Amino acid sequence: MVTKALFAVGSNAPSHVGSSNVTVLSAISAANTESLTILAKSRLFETPAFPAGAGPDFINAAVVAETTLSPEAVLAHLHKIEADHGRVRDRRWGPRTLDLDLIGWGEAVRPDRPTWRRWARLSPVSAARETPAELILPHPRLAERAFVLVPLLDVAPDWCHPVTGRSVAQMAAALPEAERAAVKPLPLTESS
Repeated sequence: MVTKALFAVGSNAPSHVGSSNVTVLSAISAANTESLTILAKSRLFETPAFPAGAGPDFINAAVVAETTLSPEAVLAHLHKIEADHGRVRDRRWGPRTLDLDLIGWGEAVRPDRPTWRRWARLSPVSAARETPAELILPHPRLAERAFVLVPLLDVAPDWCHPVTGRSVAQMAAALPEAERAAVKPLPLTESS
């Protein structure tokens, strides 16, 4: 079965391929394979580090892809791309060469709605300390993150969250204006 997958791309440290801008574009290119076809990629955006003060500003983008792979296989592919770009997982929310997050999987809720709700209801403090043992989709903090939603507006404004029923456009509009405004599109270049 063919599924549309949404994933977010971010970098706030240079990799062996170059600056964060170059790293993000390289990762998107590497993600595109026979079994994971990139349908659309957003512009690049500069966004403040999350959480505030966690490091230099990020370069972020969002991607819509089509695949017949499982979510776990796509996540493994994304983790390999991260490793190939020098990602080291030594500190949660620290500076990183590359961050690839699987955000949504068509209309699926994984592993199930009760587990998803538990993770979505965690306080920010608990969310910073705890890491799920399994893949949670859609990303439980999706609706809170301008650095994900604003780039997603470029490629999937009408995608609806399978639990809340809200579209990307609606979730983005619900964020405080200051948070949306802090996610700034970079000027387009030939490689963008």
